[in-house]
Amino acid sequence: MRILIITAGSRGDVAPFTGLGRRLLDAGHQVAVAAHASFTALIDGCGLDYRPVPGDPQGLIRDWSQAASREEAQALTRAYADGLADGVAEAVAGGADLLLTPSGPAPLGRTAGEALGIPVIGTYLVPAFATGAFALPNARSTVGGPGPEGNLAAGRDVVRRAEGVFAGAVTRLRAHLGLPGAGASSSSGDIRPVFHGFSPLVVPRPGDWPSWAEVSGYWWPARPDGWQPPAELVDFLEAGPPPVFIGFGSMAPGQGERLSELVAAAVRRAGVRAVVQAGWAELSGWGDDVLAIGDVPHDWLFPRTAAVVHHAGAGTTGAGLRAGVPAVAVPVMADQPFWASRLYELGVAPRPVPFQDLTAEALRDAITVCLSEPAHRRRATELAHRIAAEDGAAAVLTHIGSGDAG
Repeated sequence: MRILIITAGSRGDVAPFTGLGRRLLDAGHQVAVAAHASFTALIDGCGLDYRPVPGDPQGLIRDWSQAASREEAQALTRAYADGLADGVAEAVAGGADLLLTPSGPAPLGRTAGEALGIPVIGTYLVPAFATGAFALPNARSTVGGPGPEGNLAAGRDVVRRAEGVFAGAVTRLRAHLGLPGAGASSSSGDIRPVFHGFSPLVVPRPGDWPSWAEVSGYWWPARPDGWQPPAELVDFLEAGPPPVFIGFGSMAPGQGERLSELVAAAVRRAGVRAVVQAGWAELSGWGDDVLAIGDVPHDWLFPRTAAVVHHAGAGTTGAGLRAGVPAVAVPVMADQPFWASRLYELGVAPRPVPFQDLTAEALRDAITVCLSEPAHRRRATELAHRIAAEDGAAAVLTHIGSGDAG
């Protein structure tokens, strides 16, 4: 089959689909990934076809932080969504027999599937169906109140707001593809089945979810063909005890100087070595015991560290759990507080340090607690062994191979 994966957002929204895409490729399918231009090399390097989608998520996050009002931020988001709609139209024009979509652009994927008359499978990286078991990521604390009924209300609010973000873009895409005005059929809730690409050990499948919504396990990012670790990084790792990894991924663009000073002070006061990943904040490393790096596959680096300090994005959270090392979560926005809470509840991390509360002292204290409490590493090791037995891609491959997908 010709399979098109439509995704959008930061690296964490793209990298898992390199792993899933490679598995599909190995199974004999043709696989293309539609994503922003900044991920061309990542997708090409994993042997997958690339199709462009407009938009600059790094610039969008920076502009959000500088927006003068909520209305201005919403206008920026709408413009970004409209660009995605145009990109999806161009991507599907290249041909496909099956569409795979994460939850963000799912309304656009559903619309494209309707226009082409081809099936759409949900491949979601975060929980996306309201449940009484927990409040969905990005839930507002003012909605619903505590308990199962409150969780359901908060979850429905999350779904409603997410659909609203793409309402105008869906109308735009329907017109582009020659469909009549938007109807219920364009809802992402009509996508069936949906596979969630995280471990049921991390978020068990709620019993009140629809029967066609599964939790399959992680889709681990593929390593680019021929990748080798930088010699400078290898030398640093061999020169002393395992360092702490510190990185904020796609968060905090433009705050590199402030964060670099903060991280350097925290590392010095904690008495640890550190590998600092530049990310979109463009962190740098200061001091003999600190090394700054660019993008390095987390599956290679994390097992060589003493702990991982990160923004609790879905992908980085999974990579840390896979490596069996304890974590310090510094959530910034969106789904990150949800994953940060899960790390704490799983016993692999101390209490999260919200990004807005981050100081050198708070980071030093969190690193110290993380490393000094043996239960964090013990629990992380146990969980990693259990996650290693899972095959998150298998359920997706089995469904597609059974012929149910088209």
